Amino acid sequence: MKNSRASLLMCSPTFFDVQYVINPWMEGNIGKVVRSRARKQWDALYRILSDRSDVQIVDPIAGQPDMCFVANAGLKIENLFVPSLFRVPQRVPEVPVYAEWIKSRGIEIRDIPDDCTFEGEGDALFQPGKDILWAGYGVRSSLTSHRYLTEFFKCPVYSLRLVDERFYHLDTCFVPLPGGRVMYYPAAFDKRSRDLIRDHFEPSNRVEVGDEDAQHFCCNAVRIGNTLVANHASDALRRKLEGWDLEVITTDLNEFILAGGAAKCLCLLLSQDTVVPLSERKPVESPISSERLELTGHLLDSGLLNRAMDAVTGAGGSFRVEQFRAGLRHDQTSLCRLRASAPDREALNRVLKELKGHGAVVIASTTEASCQAAPANGVAPEGFYSTTIYPTDVFVNGQWVRAGKQRMDAVLVIDAGAGSVRCELIRNLRTGDRVVCGVEGIAVHTPETVRTEEAFAFMSAGVSSERRVERVVKELALEMKRIRSHGGRIVVVSGPVVIHTGGGEYLAEMIRNGYVQALLTGNALPTHDIELNMFGTSLGVDMKRGTGVPLGHQYHLRAINRIRAAGSIADAVEQGLVTGGVMFECIRNGVDFVAVGSIRDDGPLPETIMDLCEAQAAYSRAIEGAEMILMLSSMLHAIGVGNMTPAGVRLICVDINPAVVTKLADRGSVESTGIVTDVGLFLNLLAHYLGKDRDKDP
Repeated sequence: MKNSRASLLMCSPTFFDVQYVINPWMEGNIGKVVRSRARKQWDALYRILSDRSDVQIVDPIAGQPDMCFVANAGLKIENLFVPSLFRVPQRVPEVPVYAEWIKSRGIEIRDIPDDCTFEGEGDALFQPGKDILWAGYGVRSSLTSHRYLTEFFKCPVYSLRLVDERFYHLDTCFVPLPGGRVMYYPAAFDKRSRDLIRDHFEPSNRVEVGDEDAQHFCCNAVRIGNTLVANHASDALRRKLEGWDLEVITTDLNEFILAGGAAKCLCLLLSQDTVVPLSERKPVESPISSERLELTGHLLDSGLLNRAMDAVTGAGGSFRVEQFRAGLRHDQTSLCRLRASAPDREALNRVLKELKGHGAVVIASTTEASCQAAPANGVAPEGFYSTTIYPTDVFVNGQWVRAGKQRMDAVLVIDAGAGSVRCELIRNLRTGDRVVCGVEGIAVHTPETVRTEEAFAFMSAGVSSERRVERVVKELALEMKRIRSHGGRIVVVSGPVVIHTGGGEYLAEMIRNGYVQALLTGNALPTHDIELNMFGTSLGVDMKRGTGVPLGHQYHLRAINRIRAAGSIADAVEQGLVTGGVMFECIRNGVDFVAVGSIRDDGPLPETIMDLCEAQAAYSRAIEGAEMILMLSSMLHAIGVGNMTPAGVRLICVDINPAVVTKLADRGSVESTGIVTDVGLFLNLLAHYLGKDRDKDP
């Protein structure tokens, strides 16, 4: 309801920086923020707003450079708060901090299901003086989240599809104003959304801003009563707004625009100018409609799948692929099951009509999963469902149940007594286990597809030998610093090439400085690392001169023998036999390592696990909770780890051979980034940026 004095929430820009690329504004601006200048700009905005409203402050946390953009914390009205579900993983750690602040003030929290994305007030704006909500989707927030906003806030939600990656949140291109007016940038929206805005607002009550104003974030404005505070307003725009009896205040926020935000992004409204209290509102039915569809045929080579996706997005809808099974030969067909959603039934019917012309069939959405008993220990029934890396729900006993321990190339086992589902390796099955078969009653939560012009984003999937390695490594270093700052977990998977190319000293430095929490490798890397420390050679080659030494081929065996005599690598470190290198730093800094053997191994070293099943389980435990896995010139171990890693973990694969990083992506680890370069040079450059102190102030 309308308050006599507005209330806002802000967050200090103590840790503000551009450390990654998650929107086009950040592109090329890594490390360019002058923090002292950003602080002065934020303080000026704070003074303007605190003179006109009650401003509260939430404390930022280290490692979250975007936390000052508090508009994305969630959406609040009266005593109800709906927290964000970020599409981008970099901002996810902010959510519990905001939630704790909200809880401490006795405010009710209602969560949107995690199969949606919702980025708070950045994509949800109430119309002043009316009980309606404008909500954006298409870039960050998902259309299906609007259904829950309608339910929670008991008001009509008008869905606007964003189609320009530069204007990735609604509050960057749309400002609802008092008196039933609006200011917006038409080019940021699709035709259906532009028509919706124009149908709702008379021409005299809307102002359509041009490119110059929009690109200076005039629409990212904070409104307090009849005052509008923004980074920029041209003279013509200012005259138009002042003609509506609005006071326009501009204040420089250019440092924050480097990260893609300005005045409104820096504020969350704690009070809204709505009319009817929530307690007096009646439920409102959301117009958003969804159907599950099945496509079969030669989906890829015929382009049918792309045409189906374009049909959905062309009607202002969105889709989520739930199942995809590609034909293994050119004469075999593929199958795709997807959930299509549209802003209303009419739009969805247009989608269905076109898709049915391509052979799509509407399928039931509540079919129970089919189960069969495992016929013997370590044996799955024929027709078992094979899992992917993505979160998976199974429809059991009338409800969807999320599978635990998600990983690919496993089966789904239902525990009826506990009402749970888990991913299980076939070899771990026990006779009688209830194994899910077929594809009915299974929903796989792949990222909702956004079909816009392709834009570069760090940590996005892809492999390119043309990519500027130095730039990518610099961004990677900043991301690793961010993860370390909040106590996150980084796992390194490495082969012996790291030692042979001279990268061992840089990997050891990373371990010593706290950038590695676990090392996964084979028997060779620790062997040659210890050989280098003991004899100055790797595979018998003098690492300083690059030449072989007499009888050098024996040195790795002598190194193994000395470690076996000492009892273990840890014992050898304690006895002073190993005085430096990768394994020395692991022991000294308490970094977990798992060494896995193979049929070709010499020795092996005492810690090397030679039982394959035991080794695989140890790898799986080591990657639990990882935010990033750095894979260094080890195709076998990299693909193995990629197969057991769930979605949401950033994988960076480095190899001189582009086929290696391509193979990782081909095995299903689509969240991987490939860096094609010499691993020794890569580690040298990475260590440089990790250790580089940069003075940002002029």
